[in-house]
Amino acid sequence: MKISILTVSYNSSLTIKETIDSVLSQDYDNIEYIIIDGLSTDGTQEIIQSYGSKISRFISEKDEGLYDAMNKGIEMATGDVIGIINSDDYFVNNQILSLVINEFKKQKVECVFGDLVYFRSKNPQKIVRKYSNRNFNKQKIRIGILPPHPTFFVK
Repeated sequence: MKISILTVSYNSSLTIKETIDSVLSQDYDNIEYIIIDGLSTDGTQEIIQSYGSKISRFISEKDEGLYDAMNKGIEMATGDVIGIINSDDYFVNNQILSLVINEFKKQKVECVFGDLVYFRSKNPQKIVRKYSNRNFNKQKIRIGILPPHPTFFVK
């Protein structure tokens, strides 16, 4: 299964390298990595371009905001599964995408999601908040409580 990972960015020079490295270091190798940038002016574009062909698709153009950029990336995606990781987020280890794909294969489901940990950028050891998937149930979707998109993967 091919997995398309999307990152949207705008003036993310302080964090984008860690995001990209966390995607490219995954032990799963069938990854299409798409980055949509909103015409950053702080060096973000240059950081992304320094990865060359390791980034499957990269565009930088004016957009209507975060969700417009995400939708552009979704339209470009050719993977069997799509996931979105923000330009200031990162995968906690290099096995995340393997675990995700294994769940799709094992459970025969249309989407999977996991836990999300929020921390202050200067102190990743100090957890500010944690979203646990253990407390989720389908009824929450009906009232607008959704899994956090950095942990959500869909066919």
